[in-house]
Amino acid sequence: MAITQSRQVAGMITDRTGHPVEIVGVTTLGDVSRAQLTQIGGTGVFVSALREALLGGEVDLAVHSLKDLPAGPAAGVVLAAVPPRDDPRDALVARDGAKLADLPPGARVGTGSPRRAAQLLGLRGDLRCVPIRGNAGTRLAKVSEGELDAVVLAYAGLIRIGQAAAVTQVFEPDEMLPAPGQGALAVEIRDGAPELAALLQAVTDEASVAAVTAERSLLEALEAGCSAPIGAYAAGTTQLQMQAAVISPDGSRVLRAHGSAPAAGAGQLGRDLAAELLRSGASDLISEPGEQANSRNDV
Repeated sequence: MAITQSRQVAGMITDRTGHPVEIVGVTTLGDVSRAQLTQIGGTGVFVSALREALLGGEVDLAVHSLKDLPAGPAAGVVLAAVPPRDDPRDALVARDGAKLADLPPGARVGTGSPRRAAQLLGLRGDLRCVPIRGNAGTRLAKVSEGELDAVVLAYAGLIRIGQAAAVTQVFEPDEMLPAPGQGALAVEIRDGAPELAALLQAVTDEASVAAVTAERSLLEALEAGCSAPIGAYAAGTTQLQMQAAVISPDGSRVLRAHGSAPAAGAGQLGRDLAAELLRSGASDLISEPGEQANSRNDV
């Protein structure tokens, strides 16, 4: 997935600027460990090795799934580009074309994400959500081989790897809110590289920047990492519409907030919705223990 995403961005840079881009693979702890992410560091385990390569001069830019990026700033590194965002929705992959309503009682549904698990249980409390790790192909195989009845993955990731045909249901945001930044890619560079930053403006989509800024501002204001059961989705061009939710791990409690603001006020919109959720008791749900840790973005 990471190589596919990097090639997507590299191709866009070359097409729009004429500059060739060489792909350099970097293996992260999140890629090689089979442990749940809360056990190996949670937020940032897919990011730190790439940032080290960037700061060490091994690479000039790093491509991330934006959902993987910790919400706060990183010393010596700047977010230089957000290409046009792909579909942010979550998708179900089940055998025999089954939708969520078609799954048998007590069906085993694989997901490494507390956010997805909580919302699945809110839709169908009888489901058994099974923690899984591994790349998209590994997860899909658990369905085809009968180990699981279904898995929930990011729709954009399945499209990127040519597996859109495997999808049996796409969840609309009012059914399952995406993770902050889901479907978007991020390009980071070293701080103090103005020529490269200017070059990367050619691949930046301002509407996508505004949307993910609002979503990540909410996440930062809630002081929550990627393993928290939080959903957020903002969209719009000059005017952003945003909805957010914090869900208890068992799906029995959901706190929601929504609002709108000009795109220039994206960060404040996210902070305002976070404040509304905190006033409603979101801290209690964020701190509730869960069994699952979030998976890498777009798988």
